[in-house]
Amino acid sequence: MESDSPKTITPQEILNEANFIRASRGQVYGHPYLNHRRIADLWSAYLGIPITPDQAAICMALVKISRLAETPGHRGRDGYVDGVSYLSLAAMLATIDPEEFDAY
Repeated sequence: MESDSPKTITPQEILNEANFIRASRGQVYGHPYLNHRRIADLWSAYLGIPITPDQAAICMALVKISRLAETPGHRGRDGYVDGVSYLSLAAMLATIDPEEFDAY
């Protein structure tokens, strides 16, 4: 008898997919620090308050969390994967030395 319920998603599947997506997006958008510094600079200018690259990544994760909360019946794996990706980037961005990228 087949079940209509979706297959259980394991944490390892989400982490593996997030790692793959982070790597492939890096090839498109460049290094995450430079991309999130650019996002932070734009948001800082618009909001009139300083935003750091790691805060930009956290806010992006919050967008994903908000979308998951809004559509409880449609919690596709993309939202989870993207949320995990942004939070892992935030951890890296919070600890990276910005002087490494001053030449860019």
